[in-house]
Amino acid sequence: MTGTGEPARAEGAAAWIEKAGRAIPDPIVIFMALWVIVFAASVLLAGTRFAVPGPGGTVAEQGIRSMATAENVRWIFDNAILANWLAFGGGVLGIIIFIIMAVGVAEHTGLLGALIKRAGAAIPERFLALAVVFLGIMSSLASDAGYLILVPLAGLLYASLGKHPIVGMAAAFAGVSAGFSANLVPGTTSDIIMGVNARAFAEASGIAFAASDGRPLNPATMTYWFTAASVFLLAPVGAWVTSRFVAPRLAHVPHQMPADLDPGAFALSAAEHRGLRAAGLGLLLSVAIVAALGLGPLAPFTDPETGQAVNPFLERLVLLIALAFILTGTAYGIGAGRVRSVMDVVQGMIAQMNTMGYVVVLTFFAYNTLALISHSGLGTLITQLGASGLLALGLQDAPVLLLVGFVLLTATLNLVIGGLTSKWLLLGPLFIPMLHAVNPAMTPDLVAAAYRVGDSVTNIITPMMFYAGVILAFARRYVPGFTLGELFILMFPYSIAFLLVWTGFLVGFFALGIPLGF
Repeated sequence: MTGTGEPARAEGAAAWIEKAGRAIPDPIVIFMALWVIVFAASVLLAGTRFAVPGPGGTVAEQGIRSMATAENVRWIFDNAILANWLAFGGGVLGIIIFIIMAVGVAEHTGLLGALIKRAGAAIPERFLALAVVFLGIMSSLASDAGYLILVPLAGLLYASLGKHPIVGMAAAFAGVSAGFSANLVPGTTSDIIMGVNARAFAEASGIAFAASDGRPLNPATMTYWFTAASVFLLAPVGAWVTSRFVAPRLAHVPHQMPADLDPGAFALSAAEHRGLRAAGLGLLLSVAIVAALGLGPLAPFTDPETGQAVNPFLERLVLLIALAFILTGTAYGIGAGRVRSVMDVVQGMIAQMNTMGYVVVLTFFAYNTLALISHSGLGTLITQLGASGLLALGLQDAPVLLLVGFVLLTATLNLVIGGLTSKWLLLGPLFIPMLHAVNPAMTPDLVAAAYRVGDSVTNIITPMMFYAGVILAFARRYVPGFTLGELFILMFPYSIAFLLVWTGFLVGFFALGIPLGF
């Protein structure tokens, strides 16, 4: 790979892309600037009137209010902390924090790392690439475990079998990052972030939070059937890309085996074996508790006042999944000797929470900016203008084009703005009502699914991906001088393949009327 003209040219292009990407402000800074812009725009456009289509063909007149009036300045200060931030979307920030704490127990005690090792040790060689991509996709339950544990172990596993270690690392990186939104486990952190915010965006715009058949959506599982089925699509596609493009490209690239790396490092220790047995018991206990709750106090019932069916189990699914993580992770820690007191479990929650500081700051500025956009009336105006433009193009009769276009927009924006949450907070409030206004078939769950596809597939080819530098450091242990440009070139086939097949898969779900979730 090194020493030829082609990579040099590619590296120059990659360096330019990286430089351009670094010039993009942090999402927090973007939302700070947006707040100022929205405030100024509300003053300049104050009094502007416009018509908005209402239910049943009615038309409602709305206007822009200046946020510089004494009344609205008081509104900004009165609502900044509680209503606009902590209570946004019914307390979405609190839900995110709790699920992060629960996953933190499983990660801190070593459960996730042990599961990756156990699976890696039992993989038949002919299914190696398939299994590594699959494990990468599943490890998105706790992204750090995938990037920091699976990727280096995949390289080590390939090296121990006489294969090029970077091939294994590339397959793992593709699964962890490009397949980030696919998973067999419902109610993951990304599910919560997407679902609860989508509900808030829809309700703020007067859109029913329901699927195309009118069925009410559950924020945690509204795209579960799609994301679960995607695992079985992306894993073989990733394996095919590995064998068809990545392995041949690296076939003649020499690599070394660092002296400090032990090929047996992916083997489980006696303590880890004991921990996994205990985790199995913890999982059984979790299932029993969840089942008892589902059949008892959380069983479905009919509200005697409204006559509507209520399902407390689904409404509290996020908390139940978090409980399972805590119990299973704690059981593993006890069996492995890593949990000796309640404080050891608490430390796992605290350690994971140390990574939440950025999200807390981001949501403060993002949610307050969104509230300002909504209260001023500018959000409704932007949505109306965007919908009118799409209608003028005749796209109301081409929902597939709307769907594909939104995937491509998200995938492109992902190259310059990293982070699932930050982009969703930018795009969701505008495009959920906008696309629904153009075609009612563009329901909140469908828009969210399209966003998740676009947000994932280009993660592995952008310098805005935080872990790209970490992966590069791992790769250089085997191939000194390996460059960021070479990494992006190596991962490009995965990105294109995932984009094409995953978008087509989503279009198939839509065209055939298959429910995205439950």
